[in-house]
Parts: sequence; structure tokens; C-alpha cells
Amino acid sequence: MSEKLLLPSEKIKKFSNKPNYPALPVNETLTNGFFTVDNKWTVQYWNKAAESILKVAAEDIVGKNLWQKFEGIIPIEFYSIDQRSFLKDVPVHFHEYWGEMGAWFDVITYHCDNTLSVSFKSSNHPHTSSNNPEDRLRVLTELYRFVTEITNDCLWEWDLQAKDIFWIDGGHKRVFGYQVENALIPQNFWESLIHPEDKERVLNSLKKTLTRQHAPLWVEKYRFKTADGNYLYVEDRGHIIYDEDGKATRMIGATKDVTKNVLLEDKLKLERTIKHREITNAVLKSQEKERQLIATELNENLNQLLVAAKWNIQIAKKDATKMEACLNNSVEYLNNVIAEIRRIYKTLIIPDKDIFSLFDNTRNLVEEFNRIHPVVFSFNEKGIDEEEDLTKNMQVDIFRIIQEQLNNIIIHARATQASINLSRVDNEIILHIADNGIGGNAPAEKNGFGIINIKSRAELYDGTITIASKPGKGYTLKVVLRCCPANT
Repeated sequence: MSEKLLLPSEKIKKFSNKPNYPALPVNETLTNGFFTVDNKWTVQYWNKAAESILKVAAEDIVGKNLWQKFEGIIPIEFYSIDQRSFLKDVPVHFHEYWGEMGAWFDVITYHCDNTLSVSFKSSNHPHTSSNNPEDRLRVLTELYRFVTEITNDCLWEWDLQAKDIFWIDGGHKRVFGYQVENALIPQNFWESLIHPEDKERVLNSLKKTLTRQHAPLWVEKYRFKTADGNYLYVEDRGHIIYDEDGKATRMIGATKDVTKNVLLEDKLKLERTIKHREITNAVLKSQEKERQLIATELNENLNQLLVAAKWNIQIAKKDATKMEACLNNSVEYLNNVIAEIRRIYKTLIIPDKDIFSLFDNTRNLVEEFNRIHPVVFSFNEKGIDEEEDLTKNMQVDIFRIIQEQLNNIIIHARATQASINLSRVDNEIILHIADNGIGGNAPAEKNGFGIINIKSRAELYDGTITIASKPGKGYTLKVVLRCCPANT
């Protein structure tokens, strides 16, 4: 009975389920000849594919001069191209016909550290593409088994023992501009493309990972040189393959261009730094403004009351007939001083958050302002659970925003009425503070220290502020904050 035909996916499953199957490296299936020579053309390395394609054993050519060994056989065009390759630090790719071999050769050369590496394949050689579909399928089985663990931008396979890397399917050509596709490159060539400032870190990371027994992945970010001499930020992710003795022999992985992500991260970091500086500057300006207000209160109000009390006491000491009246005046002045000190204290200090809520503190603030100022303030809240919807810090910042705007109304608005409304809509906390005062130019109002301080506090919660104001039409401040549940 003939064997049942299997779909490709079923074949992959069939081979992948075979126990202890030693999958072949990609470069043994897509076989490329590979050798290296020094600057005197002495052969230093000669792989098995080179033995098969060129019919020369490694033991017969390693340590010998390449051109002497192939004198009169290799076309002169090969020599002139390879000679020029020693003068370049990027791969050289060319096609040439070799009459003695009766075939076209696809050749890529790499010059690095006074060594020239050559990867080649013959279009007429039986091993340039696998004649054994099962061998090819076995390689793909292992490759696709790990491909979901990595990005698939520029695929590669790394022979950790031979120290060469097989660049697969033209990814490096497309992304970095190197004319390399399905060809071996020496590891030292890859190392030469790492940015000098990153090289030591990357190589140490690789070494550390490979010496850690059975580490599954090597992951590293660094800057990688392109064919035109620029650098891109890349991320390498490689799955490490071990032999039966636990020794790392190969990696299958990918190099991904992450330049856009890195530059975006740098931009966001810069913006956060700038924003932090703006917030810090606004807080410092607000603190300086508070100090100036306190200094004014002390000098122009409290100091005058104390001077008046002192003056009455001095009169009482000198004139017995005026003693009682002067002492009564002094007591009244000192009571006013005490009241002013309490008022300043309440302005600067929020009551203990564990005792008083945001709503209680705001009601107390409104009551205090209504008692000592001609403006009639009102406060309403709707749809907010303080304990569930607001963190302690958020309650403090909302209170400070309300306090800041009420002070602005007292100083600038000339209003008779003002309202404070706090509500929640979906995942947003919305604060409206409006007055019926003289209004102003809304764009110009946004540059005041008080508004800058309010805006800085709002941005801590991804918030925004909106001002609606016209001369003679009152003033409305709208603050929208992203809700921060208290249990997060």
C-alpha cells in the first residue's frame, strides 16, 4: 500500500515529533562554500561545502596560499575583485563565470581585521539548494518552532563554534543595505558593525548569557552600522541551542530595527523632563507668591495692629485717665492679630486628611471666605465617592486648585457671587469654578502664576484646564482630571 500523502503542516508535525532529532543548521541545508584568508592570501579556514564545491579538502589548502593552489584555474576577474575587497569595509557582492568549473558563482566577500572572508555558491552545484526535501523540512521545523519567540525582521542563524553567522532571506539587505542574502558572514565582521560605545557591553552580555547553563534566550539592544555608515538602534533576540553535553552550539534569532521606538522613548523622556521642570518652576513660583502674600499680611496688617496695641499700652502707662480705654483697645487689636494668624494658618494648612474629607475641607473654606469677604460662595458635589474615586494626594491637589482660584476671585474678580461644582462623568473628575465678576481676556489669563500652578497640578492626573472669560461677562475655570481610584 502506498504511503498516505501528508500536507506540509502535517509533515512538519511528523518530523518535529521525532524524539532526539538533531536538526541541521540552516547553513548546512542552504549550503554555501566559506573560507577566510589573511592579507597574504594564506587560507585560514575552509568549510565542508567549499570542499564539496571546489573539490579541495581543507587539510590540503589550510595554511597555503589560495592563488598558488588554484594557479591557472581561478579566473583573473576573481583575483582583481577579491583584491579590491581588501580595501573596503563593507561586503562586496558579485557574479562571475568560472570556465574551469563550468558554472556561475555567486560570491560575497567581507574584509575585517586584515582578514577576508568569502561566502560563495555555484548555480550548477547539486548542494547549492537542498536535493533532500526532508532535510530542508527538518531545518524549517526547528526554525519555525522558535520563530514565534522572536521578531522576524532580519533572521539569522549563528554557529557559535565556527563563529560565523548565516544571514537569512535578505533581511539585512532590506533593512541595513548590505548586499547579503542567504550567506555566511564571520562573527568578527558583525562585531565590527556594533557602535564602539556599545560593543563591550554587547559582547559581555553575549558571553554572560552563553556561560549561563541552558539560558533559553539572548536579548540585547545596541546601535548597528548600516552600509551607508549611519547607525540604527536594533534589538537582537536569539534562541540558544545546546548539544547533549549542555554546550551552547547555535542560536536562531532575528535583528529588529527599533530606531523609531528608541527615538520616541527619548522624546518622551525629554518631554517628561521638561514637564517636570515646568511643574517644579510653577510650584516654586506659587510658593514665592505665598511667601510674598504672607510677608504683606505680616507687614501691612499684623504689624500695624501690633504697633497700635503697643501705642495704646504706652499711653495707658503715662495717662491713668485713659488707661482703661487704651487697654481695651490693645486687647481688641491683639484679638485681631490672633484672628489673622488663624486665618493665615488655615490658608496654608489643610486639616488632617484622615479626619476631614475634601468635601468637608471645601465647605469649611467656603464658610470662612463667606464670613470675611463680600463675595457669596457656594459649593456643590455630585456623583463622587471620595474614598473610592479619589486618592489622598488627589484630594489635596483639588483642594489647592479650589483655594488658588478662590483667592484669584477675591483679588481680581470684583465679583458678588461665585460657585464651585465638583462632579464625575465616566472616568473624569470635573471641577467648575465660576464668578460674575469683571472677567477678562482668557488667553492672557492663562499666563498668570495662579493659573500656571493650577495647570501644573492638573497635569499630574493627565488633566486639562479651560478658561471662558470676556470683559464684563464673568470668569469660568473648568478643570478635568483623569479619575484615580483610591485603591490603586
